[in-house]
Amino acid sequence: MNPIPFETLDWNTVESTAHPGEKGMAYWKTKNYGGLRIRMVEYSSDYLADHWCEKGHILFCIKGELHTELEDGSVHTLKENMSYHVSDHMSKHQSSTVGGAKLFIIDGEFLQL
Repeated sequence: MNPIPFETLDWNTVESTAHPGEKGMAYWKTKNYGGLRIRMVEYSSDYLADHWCEKGHILFCIKGELHTELEDGSVHTLKENMSYHVSDHMSKHQSSTVGGAKLFIIDGEFLQL
């Protein structure tokens, strides 16, 4: 991880960008530090990602419930105060929600698949 000086961040001041899924929307607030990307992400109700992701993430569920399907067909559910952690190219995954979710995500910068 590149050196990051001490900083506080009020996420209310970070501009949100909209990212449509196959169904629903994802709203990202993003802060980049060199190759490190930190995001506050809100998924709408009935969200389904428009891709299968192979990128590694550290993901913490703040609010709601997130369903993550792995390529093997297993589905893992994150509820408030739960997290998952996965390295790049370890587990191809696709996210969805029923009632929406708010997440804190740390990963490397990359182009969306």
